[in-house]
Amino acid sequence: MRYKFAIRAVGVLFFLFSLTAIAPLALSILAADGLTLDFGLALVISLVAGLLLWFPTRHDHVRLRTRDGFLIVGLLWTGMSVLGSIPFMLALDMSFVDSLFEAASGYTTTGSTVILGLDDLPRSILLYRQEIQWIGGIGVIVVAIALLPMLGIGGMQLYKAETPGPLKDERITPRIAKTAKNIFLIYGTLTVACALAYWFAGMDAFDAAAHSLSTLSTGGYSTHDASFAYFESDAINAVAIVFMLIGSISFSVHFLAWRELGLGHYVRDSQTRTFILIALFASVIVGLQLYRTGIMDTPLGSLQGGLFEVVSVISSTGFGVADFAQWPLDLPVLMIFLSFIGGCAGSTAGGIKVIRFLVLEKQARSHVRKLIHPQSMNPIRIDHHVVDQTVIEGIWGYFTVYIACFAIFMLILMLGGMDQVTAFGAVATSLNNLGPGLGEVAVNFASVGEGDKLLLVLAMIFGRLEIFTVLVLVTPDFWRA
Repeated sequence: MRYKFAIRAVGVLFFLFSLTAIAPLALSILAADGLTLDFGLALVISLVAGLLLWFPTRHDHVRLRTRDGFLIVGLLWTGMSVLGSIPFMLALDMSFVDSLFEAASGYTTTGSTVILGLDDLPRSILLYRQEIQWIGGIGVIVVAIALLPMLGIGGMQLYKAETPGPLKDERITPRIAKTAKNIFLIYGTLTVACALAYWFAGMDAFDAAAHSLSTLSTGGYSTHDASFAYFESDAINAVAIVFMLIGSISFSVHFLAWRELGLGHYVRDSQTRTFILIALFASVIVGLQLYRTGIMDTPLGSLQGGLFEVVSVISSTGFGVADFAQWPLDLPVLMIFLSFIGGCAGSTAGGIKVIRFLVLEKQARSHVRKLIHPQSMNPIRIDHHVVDQTVIEGIWGYFTVYIACFAIFMLILMLGGMDQVTAFGAVATSLNNLGPGLGEVAVNFASVGEGDKLLLVLAMIFGRLEIFTVLVLVTPDFWRA
């Protein structure tokens, strides 16, 4: 393992991270809100940290290998969460654990928060919260499309043959740079389009820009405690639904549609079709239940409310026009289960990902045919491509490890005194990078103990990095190689 080259790469990324303090710093100066020195100090600390990591190996130019990617990704998300906590500690006088939780939740695009009274906070710190989710979102896309396929994470190998991130060799740096450039162009353009759409729908300029950052990233942070219920606008909700769906679709598909100026790729991509169908079907079920139980008065209002909440949950965004944890019957559990499905692989969404469920459904169907016709050959195909057996084994392995991690996290929280409903909701929302949970964490995590918050930070990073990336780093064989 060439540690110094991985550390050098992280140092460069920390340099780039320091740019996150510039916009809040400028806004703080203009608004004279008293946080200028706080953001200035955070900027200096980030620059110094990047310099200390980069300077010792600045003259070494060696291409990174695939295995170095594990260390870089692990260090990057952990390091960004630690550095990202500094503005919260300085500006809001929060403890390190609370600040780390808020920053990790932002960078992993989870959206869970420990902050109360968002409406009364200075706009500079609100912008910073939104900004780290936007940066985390594009980081997730680059890692999911350009790196995880080569790292062999269960199911992600299906994207080795897709544009813009095929990455067919062990030397990944040049392709990642090209991939990142293409993704950034699409991601940035869609973010601007989202902000303009919010503005035309009735948001003020600040809220429109701020919420565009956390919508396309499917992050879920809002500048208001009431989230989207604050605006009371069907037009604003409709914009959010559209761009949450866009953020949940693979950016490989977005790139192909962008390059060829056509929508046919969305229709032809089986993962996209399946994701949209699940979202629509679940929305109808939730809408009918909301109307039948009298939660909402009209059929149209019920369907609109159900559609917003379902898209928000299945995309792992976590915006809300209602607290679904207070809904009756099976709806709260149904909503949490939707977060397990999540969005498409190669998107900013969390969850297990639709592609994995799609492959396993096809395998189950193939197995049934095999029972009926033992001599038949039933290869599993996704979009006319045969899925390699190693990919299927990787997906099964991912499911197994996911269930084990979920159970371990939940049991630890319950051993610490948390009730089972809250523990289930807290682990589900963290591991699936959703935001809202159940029980005491349905809206806010302020009441959770510091030890439990640290555990949930780990769960967020596990979920964001597809679990195996983190597990590899704690395997002794990895460090001996």
